[in-house]
Amino acid sequence: MGTVRGAHVVVTGAGGGIGAALARRFTAEGARVVVNDLDVAKAKAVAEEIGATAVPGDASGVVPAAREALDGTIDIFCANAGVGHDGGPEADEELWQQSWDVNVMAHVRAARELLPEWLERGSGRFVATVSAAGLLTMVGSAPYSVSKHAALAFAEWLSATYRHRGIGVHAVCPQGVRTDMLTASGTAGELVLAPTAIEPGQVADAVLAGIAEERFLILPHPEVARHYAARAGDTDRWLGGINKLQRKLEAIEAAPGASGTSGASGTSG
Repeated sequence: MGTVRGAHVVVTGAGGGIGAALARRFTAEGARVVVNDLDVAKAKAVAEEIGATAVPGDASGVVPAAREALDGTIDIFCANAGVGHDGGPEADEELWQQSWDVNVMAHVRAARELLPEWLERGSGRFVATVSAAGLLTMVGSAPYSVSKHAALAFAEWLSATYRHRGIGVHAVCPQGVRTDMLTASGTAGELVLAPTAIEPGQVADAVLAGIAEERFLILPHPEVARHYAARAGDTDRWLGGINKLQRKLEAIEAAPGASGTSGASGTSG
């Protein structure tokens, strides 16, 4: 059974949303927490609220400073910072690159820093906020869907490679969560995510339960498991269902007076 009491924890993208909820919950459970966010003021505000330490900055390079703030040891690293952009292949190259850097390479860079210490001592825990888009897809948002698939693949690889050496890995895959990212997701978010959206605190509850039970896949929306199984069991039928959603989205956006955008945009945390 995993436990977090007394653990040294880093949460990236913790200035709001899921990240702030995670930081609050870990602190409430007796962990010592570093709050990381690009927004300095938000990171400091959350840290002050919960009695944690703020280490603002790019999530890709936070490990050394966070380790120092935690007296040399990180036990749990929550790779939670993320970005979402709408569009398909036509989306700007810089948006594709940012999606790759934040949603995937920030995880890789953190693991690169963390693994030597964790492997030497035989323990460590990597928690990746992936999104249900990594298991399924998100209409209207190719950069988000593709990069979240890659984030899931990296978490799977970490678990498959190092679990026998004491490294725990978790992939957190919620659908809609009431955060700024959902607000910014436009028509697609309203159609697909908003009807079943949950609060960030519910995601944090699911994460702590998943850690306690040592589960790789953490699904704050349990129905995602059914959709994931359908995707694997009858892929063409599943793709047909997603295409039906796409056609519905296009019809809504084409209606007179429609003003929403077709996919995710902004940052998550």
